[in-house]
Amino acid sequence: MPSSPPAVIAFDLDGTLVDTAPDLLDTLDIVLDEAGAARLPRDETRKMIGAGAKALVNRGLTAAGISVEPAEFDALYARFLEHYAAHIADLSRPYPGLLDALDELSARGHVLAVCTNKLEYLSRLLLDRLDLTDRFAVIAGSDTFPVYKPDAGHLLGTIERAGGVHTRAIMVGDSMTDVLTARNARVPSIVVPFGYTEIPAQELGGDVFIGHYELLVETVEQLLSRG
Repeated sequence: MPSSPPAVIAFDLDGTLVDTAPDLLDTLDIVLDEAGAARLPRDETRKMIGAGAKALVNRGLTAAGISVEPAEFDALYARFLEHYAAHIADLSRPYPGLLDALDELSARGHVLAVCTNKLEYLSRLLLDRLDLTDRFAVIAGSDTFPVYKPDAGHLLGTIERAGGVHTRAIMVGDSMTDVLTARNARVPSIVVPFGYTEIPAQELGGDVFIGHYELLVETVEQLLSRG
């Protein structure tokens, strides 16, 4: 009998693997300064993270009451990318318990992947700076495929590149986007509470909610055993 393909565990990045808010929001402050806007409270801007850098800049400007022409927006967005790339891991750090969980999942033969709406080059740069890149077979950003989350094709493409199939895959994330992506791809989802969402993580509708990464491995095994 042919052996089953390895299980692919796909992770969102911002707010799931790494707390990236400090560096993202420091960069947003720089952009708001250059646009002549007042800086916004962090409890407000933190909820704007998750749909990619361009959306974050747009949301920040809108919340600050600033309207700009497309050319000016493009310049501010380019400035955001420039500054963020230079400071991408000044304060960003993996969440507690993550590294041990990743080690154990790999030791059990599972393949790990990243499926994020962060641009691929920024995702790789961040993971490189945090010495995490080699833990993942695939790093798929918002520009890796023609579509991105919550389109199922983003997650399904990530799973395929990792050598897996959707019937033996799990999505781990922190937002409604991640839950919808998993649902669209017919893949079970695990929701963590660390990230950036206006809706409490327990209410996002994921298949399982866990409060700490020390619960991840057993939760993955339970979901896989259900088929």
